[in-house]
Amino acid sequence: MDELRLYLVTDRTQTRGRELVSVVGDCLTAGLRAVQVREKDLGAADLAFLCRRIRALTLDTQALLLVNDRVDVALAVGADGVQRTSTSLDVEDIRRVAGLAFRIGASVHSLPAALDAERKGADFVVYGPIYDTPSKRPYGPPMGLDRLEKLAAGVRLPVLAIGGITPWRVRDVRLAGAWGVAAISAILDTDSPADATRRFLDALAAT
Repeated sequence: MDELRLYLVTDRTQTRGRELVSVVGDCLTAGLRAVQVREKDLGAADLAFLCRRIRALTLDTQALLLVNDRVDVALAVGADGVQRTSTSLDVEDIRRVAGLAFRIGASVHSLPAALDAERKGADFVVYGPIYDTPSKRPYGPPMGLDRLEKLAAGVRLPVLAIGGITPWRVRDVRLAGAWGVAAISAILDTDSPADATRRFLDALAAT
């Protein structure tokens, strides 16, 4: 699970016009070891095409590729796993379809949801938003570090913190119990996504 210490979540609208696959490639070269393709507006065929291009890069760098929500696409492109949301198949159903080796992450916004995901066989949970961030405002107000600490203490699964996470906040969320962090704009919407990746990895190494 060490690959998931830093989990890049894609959003091709936040790359400042740069081609997403190229940006992800730069991040992988900089040391990133886990990518979640989260492009909800794409249909299955277009999403699979994008995922196959990124899959080639993750295979070259021995990194993980997970696909948001779409178990069918994840299996079709040979991804390592899927990120389950509230609209996805149940964790138990995903496991039946995909097998034991398939990584299942669960996006959760409460301790009961995290416990449910753990009980049903998820491998890790992504919890947030921890801080205010535009991409996560539809999911409600920030959870904050206190709630993160309670959730991390209440489950045995690795917890990845998401929502407003920057390299300078890594120490705080790690002290609150986060096993790792997930990021979108803090990597993609920067002058150099590769440098941003390195800053995150350095911050994680320091904790």
